[in-house]
Amino acid sequence: MTPVETFSGKTVALFGLGGSGMATAEALRAGGCTPIVWDDGAVAVEKARAAGFAAEDLRSIDWSKVSALILSPGVPLTHPKPHWSVDLAKAAGVEVIGDVELFCRERKARAPHAPFIAITGTNGKSTTTALIAHILKSAGHDVQLGGNIGTPILKLEVPAGSFPEKVASGFSKEGMSEEKLRYHVIELSSYQIDLSPSLSPSIGILLNLSPDHIDRHGTMEHYASVKERLIAASDTVVIGVDDTFCEAIALRRSHAGGAMVSVSIKAERPGAIHAVGREIFACGSHRRKLADLEGIGSLRGDHNAQNAAVAVAVALRCGLNEAQIQAGLNSFPGLAHRMEEIGRVGRALVVNDSKATNADSTEKALTSFPEGIFWIAGGKPKEGGIGALAPHFGRIEKAYLIGEAAPAFAKTLEGKVPYTLSGTLEVALSQAAGDAANAKSSAPVILLSPSCASFDQFPNFEVRGDTFRALAKALPGFVAR
Repeated sequence: MTPVETFSGKTVALFGLGGSGMATAEALRAGGCTPIVWDDGAVAVEKARAAGFAAEDLRSIDWSKVSALILSPGVPLTHPKPHWSVDLAKAAGVEVIGDVELFCRERKARAPHAPFIAITGTNGKSTTTALIAHILKSAGHDVQLGGNIGTPILKLEVPAGSFPEKVASGFSKEGMSEEKLRYHVIELSSYQIDLSPSLSPSIGILLNLSPDHIDRHGTMEHYASVKERLIAASDTVVIGVDDTFCEAIALRRSHAGGAMVSVSIKAERPGAIHAVGREIFACGSHRRKLADLEGIGSLRGDHNAQNAAVAVAVALRCGLNEAQIQAGLNSFPGLAHRMEEIGRVGRALVVNDSKATNADSTEKALTSFPEGIFWIAGGKPKEGGIGALAPHFGRIEKAYLIGEAAPAFAKTLEGKVPYTLSGTLEVALSQAAGDAANAKSSAPVILLSPSCASFDQFPNFEVRGDTFRALAKALPGFVAR
């Protein structure tokens, strides 16, 4: 845990008592602060009281005694309208911040130059975050992994050590310290960035930008501007430049100065890192091969080539050599629910990509396989549907549609892709397994990549993916990976 001592002796209000909210309350208390906590759910409030916290409805407290409102990232800050607790705090002149901001203030007070690697973007954040952490850890470093992935940031160990001096090229080892450092490798959502005014990572990473969470940010432009705050505040920047929003952000960063490495899977750029097929190169006066992804199933597809190229750039910046980086890539196990290769049923590979909650994510999955896809899709629909996936429909042998989105998806696929209205995940998987046994393709794939949120049938994408995995393992003839 990282005790929050920067609020020692003070009172703060905290709204939202999920996993990160409770971790934040515990860290505040451990640092000598008195948090007054609340949640819209009665069960969460009672759980907090049982843990010894003062739980009071924030609508009835004396805000003149409150130093800050700590808002859980899932609670609206601005759109579609501010949460009532935000309105109360602003009316009282109280700052509204989140758990990542508390971490940033602790880092500044304890070890302002401790290695802090922050990753954001629309897609690929979790894989890239886990991959960077894995490469560093496999090279012998003390790595703390968390944030929007897994462990809440304040449950991690305290920042320690001093990151090497900034290296403008992003590749040189000049000035690298031999001190064993504690690296914090943190995935950040746009919500967390929005609540972190003093965010200042050693390395800030922006992977890509496409429409998402517009209901919470109002416009795509505002969403992109929130993501850009991470880039503007970072000592060194690694940025994917294959979409127009990120390319514009990279251009602004280059004009502002500061170390920056751009990454592309579309075109070579001087001084950039470029992924060509399964190989990763540094582009300069001559190509320098940095890594090879051939045969690494956990990093299948062009999207993972970008994720890996970014991780390579970061690892180089942290002083690792190419042999260490390749070893880390080779041993990366991948993440659950993100192109997770569960096993096989006969000839068919079974892949759990439950994390694909929008069409852009599903596009990455579909393009990872040339043909023979038995696609399970649907759930609670998101704006835009699956029309954008039409260029990849030829890869799909048959689709199995579930949940609320099934009728709309059927209309999109009509006359283009054979489909069946399966209704539930269990029925869809059973049907897909039966059809895949007689697939035309020599390498069929049963792919759960829903292009939808899970909330119509499951509490979250993790439960959906866990259910899919359990159902797959129960299929006759299933062989685990």
